Amino acid sequence: MSGSRHRALGGGVQQHVLDYLKRMQVERPGFSYEIQKGHENESSGGGVVFWADPVCKINYSFFGDAVTFDTAYRTHRFKVPFASFAGINHHGQPVLFGCALIFDESESSFLWLFQTWLRAMGSFTHPVSLIIEPDRSIELAAAQVLPQTRHRYCKQEILQQTLEKLSDVSQSHPGFGAEFKQCIDGAETINEFESHWQSLLQRYYLVDNQLLQSMYATREQWVPVYMRNTFFGQLSGNGGGLNSFFDGFVTASTTMQMIVKQYEKALASWNEEELKADHETTNTTPSLKTPSPMERQAANLYTKRIFMKFQEELVETLANPATKVDDSGDVVRYRVAKFGEDHRGHTVSFCSFENKATCSCQMFEFSGIICRHVLAVFRAKNVLTLPSHYILKRWTRDARTGGAILEEECGSEIPNGTPESSTSKYNNLRQEAIKYVEEGAKSIHVYKVAMNALQEAAKKISAVNSGLPSGTPSTNGSGQDLLPAQVEKEKKIQELTIELEKTNQRCEVYRTNLLAVLRDMEEQKMKLSVKVQNARLSMKE
Repeated sequence: MSGSRHRALGGGVQQHVLDYLKRMQVERPGFSYEIQKGHENESSGGGVVFWADPVCKINYSFFGDAVTFDTAYRTHRFKVPFASFAGINHHGQPVLFGCALIFDESESSFLWLFQTWLRAMGSFTHPVSLIIEPDRSIELAAAQVLPQTRHRYCKQEILQQTLEKLSDVSQSHPGFGAEFKQCIDGAETINEFESHWQSLLQRYYLVDNQLLQSMYATREQWVPVYMRNTFFGQLSGNGGGLNSFFDGFVTASTTMQMIVKQYEKALASWNEEELKADHETTNTTPSLKTPSPMERQAANLYTKRIFMKFQEELVETLANPATKVDDSGDVVRYRVAKFGEDHRGHTVSFCSFENKATCSCQMFEFSGIICRHVLAVFRAKNVLTLPSHYILKRWTRDARTGGAILEEECGSEIPNGTPESSTSKYNNLRQEAIKYVEEGAKSIHVYKVAMNALQEAAKKISAVNSGLPSGTPSTNGSGQDLLPAQVEKEKKIQELTIELEKTNQRCEVYRTNLLAVLRDMEEQKMKLSVKVQNARLSMKE
């Protein structure tokens, strides 16, 4: 799909969507939205509307290294031209970086959207990678705004559309689809892919097929074997999917009248999923499968999901021995292959001076998790713990604490008072609040202590708010000199009041959840009491 397209949906942006965005901008400090210049009048039926809440900006500061621009509405014929910028958090879950309604699909509109989005995120650094739809307008716009970012087409969409267009081949040859996917995903090296591709085309008489010729011309932008030297943050070996934040929430049947409600549902759902994953990581002890100090180290560092992925690689080293093939210099080369599969082995280069290793599979470069081949060499070299340069903070339990990941990569210090500084404060407070919730759920006594502490904190915040002077006489007799300061203080009071109200609402939610836990405990207690009573009666009989 390419070129300039306009979508007229009964007068453009529905008024209730604009009303929602305006209300959120007032109620939520840090919430922002913009309408493409020249399309401010919603009745025009064109243009682009972009918005992002404060959490989107926080998410980007920690997980903005790998971004997906999801425009599934185009290929799946959605009623609403709803697009989103998203990434992956430390639990492997999708996180949101911003949303848009796209009524004009021209290159200039996409250019405006990428520029507006990056500015809203703080613009302090660009993502390492970006997954987009194979569309000329999107590609050109992204290249102008993010020239240093590695752009990749969504492999999942390409495969689906290709197999649909080659349905006649699949009907004549039922095994074609599986073989085609294996050619794309199964190749370990570029030469292997090239060989399998040519063999496939010749075997099914598709050498002159124009669709496959155009796909081959852009292979470096969607075939996994060409992309493994770049971080995409995807935990599956070949990735390429969108991992959509709004999957199941915004569908082909979603109307403009429903979009705000579904947007809010998705935010609430994924926020709850992340809290659950945080709780599970903090309150469960991973089951270790080896006596390795490295496994214990990883269990304490990574989130549960990432640790399980690492553990899988570590256990596989038992079936993937490392064989030294070259020891002629500072860098030693090894061949690592699974027993009985020597032809599918990988080469690992190890520098003992720096304690660094690189593998031809490039799993660490692609996903940020060290591969079984390097781990096998570490076993052979008696490297007992993971070197720090193989631990990406974005995959750890502490991913949302301290300095933002993108800030650290830039090596820049963010001054106090900037949105990025607020990001760190927000996340530190969030982590502390979660600790109260987790501890408070353990017993009724601890629950009461935690609730009293939260209520006391709310009182102190309220006292600080009421203690801020709303107006102070000028020392030089001119009240106008202090007017800007007074306005700023009033604005600050309003922001803190809104935040206090939201904190109280969250406290109420936590209280309800804690009470539900206590009720469950009481029910379990009653059930156990009945079982004990029945057991006693049985013994008497």
